[in-house]
Amino acid sequence: MNVTVELDAQYRQLREECGVLPRERGFIDVLGPDAAEYLQGQLTNDVEALGVGEGQYAALLDRKGHMQADLRVLRVGEEAILLDTEPATKDLALRHLTMYSIGREVSVTDATAERGAVSLIGPRAAELAGTPPLPEFANEATTVAGVDVVAVGTRDGIDLLLPLAERDRVLAALVEAGAVEVTPEAAEIVRVEAGVPRFGAEMDDATMPAEAGIVEDAVSFTKGCYIGQETVARLHYKGKPNRHLRGLKLSAAATPGAPLRLGEKEVGALGGAVVSPALGPIGLAIVRREAEPGTELAVGEDGVTAEVVALPFG
Repeated sequence: MNVTVELDAQYRQLREECGVLPRERGFIDVLGPDAAEYLQGQLTNDVEALGVGEGQYAALLDRKGHMQADLRVLRVGEEAILLDTEPATKDLALRHLTMYSIGREVSVTDATAERGAVSLIGPRAAELAGTPPLPEFANEATTVAGVDVVAVGTRDGIDLLLPLAERDRVLAALVEAGAVEVTPEAAEIVRVEAGVPRFGAEMDDATMPAEAGIVEDAVSFTKGCYIGQETVARLHYKGKPNRHLRGLKLSAAATPGAPLRLGEKEVGALGGAVVSPALGPIGLAIVRREAEPGTELAVGEDGVTAEVVALPFG
């Protein structure tokens, strides 16, 4: 780090000024006249409704409605869509989208080796990025430190998508302009406080969108068919998920992945877990329906307990 600060100070920077950090992401370019129409039949959200400079959150499902990846879908040109996903799910998404693209005027290519990402988080994010404040997923081309980038609005600031070879140069320029470089641990506190699930932390390939609480953001019920649609629609209109994303107020710091038990029954596993300067020890987990808000759970084997709470955290 160029500026050495303790975690609490990093947190204050993210809440009051602006922190910056590199992000490890997987990138897939989907190009060609059929790009939007093709993705319309593969992903959960309404890709064809996007104009240039717009974006959305979406998921790739299997035929039983389980999530295989979650993605940020960015329409960066008339025939150019950039998909941004977790590194661990990029290869699966790439294989799927390549396999089903045969016979269409679309190319699906791995852009991870060429693209990088930098997150600016905090009230001054747009100022330091040199852009107007952008709604979440809105994107526009701009330059930072002489480097061509795509600025993308996020819940907490601005992400800059840029040539990977120029990432360190852009980071240094942003720090010089007044951003403070922060750790992933500090950014994780902000995510958990916001109650936002992440694939690989709370969500995995056994999760349905309704269980993760992402249906409102990631699923369209007015578009045409896509893989897994029948299960998602049936659960939305006729059923109730057996599991729900919940917040946990922990009695002490705990390790992600620890089993959560209600009496003798295991009801889930701890996802992201942090010690928030504002809220104390907290976590997120997808737990069984019987672990309702107000329930106390045992966490792991060390005597830590968790109060289940509805999100967002109060």
